[in-house]
Amino acid sequence: MTRVTVRERRLRWPIPKDFEARIEGLIVRSVERRAKYILLRFDTGTVILHLGMSGSLRVLPTGAATLVHDHWDIEVEGGALLRFHDPRRFGSLHWTEADPQLHPLLAKLAPEPLSPGFDADYLFRRTRRRAVAIKLLLMNSQLVVGVGNIYASEALFRARLSPRRAAGGLSRAQCAALVTAVRAVLSEAIEVGGTTLRDYVDADGVPGYFRQRLYVYERAGEPCRICATPIKHSAQAARSTYWCPNCQGVKRSPKKRARMGGRPAS
Repeated sequence: MTRVTVRERRLRWPIPKDFEARIEGLIVRSVERRAKYILLRFDTGTVILHLGMSGSLRVLPTGAATLVHDHWDIEVEGGALLRFHDPRRFGSLHWTEADPQLHPLLAKLAPEPLSPGFDADYLFRRTRRRAVAIKLLLMNSQLVVGVGNIYASEALFRARLSPRRAAGGLSRAQCAALVTAVRAVLSEAIEVGGTTLRDYVDADGVPGYFRQRLYVYERAGEPCRICATPIKHSAQAARSTYWCPNCQGVKRSPKKRARMGGRPAS
């Protein structure tokens, strides 16, 4: 790092006044990720940063003109800089000289959804005696990290589970189906660059295209892609929830399902 410039310290947590002095002149040894946190590892410590809801990182040439919400720059050798832009200021920037996995923000995080630690046995064990709705539990970072509102809705659809279903009522087979669905949804989203709903773009400025594959999220009133039943919408813990009442509802006989509009999509 040749130079660190902080223009706005009032992010989600204030950036310490000595932050610049701690990392200027150091060499980045590795870049890692844990849940939604990015870790820049140095010989003497680790920078932990979070993008918040609207934050983004860009690699720009040194001296690039700044915008209103460009809050900090980290300049490196070779004439480039890493710039953090965050209109809502929900992002954060931290420094620790201890093991970053022991930092209060990371210490209680659950397994990654694509890691071996998140499997059917783990999910079945962690959902026992839990009356909370499975969608809310799936979005809890103390159960599994990285499954946000969009992907929780989509995974539950693929697993044919109601988002309102009590977590403790899932069978082992249903837990296995949900784990498989979570992994499939996330893997497909990563492959096509994520899900652009408003203003998200990747590091190259390219939007994500997984929205074109969404089955239920933000499709209220539209026909289910599987059975043509209108997609429902409601709120759970102040978050939008979308589901197909036929595909994710109580099992019905083919005749009754047909009478209720559960015919195959043409």
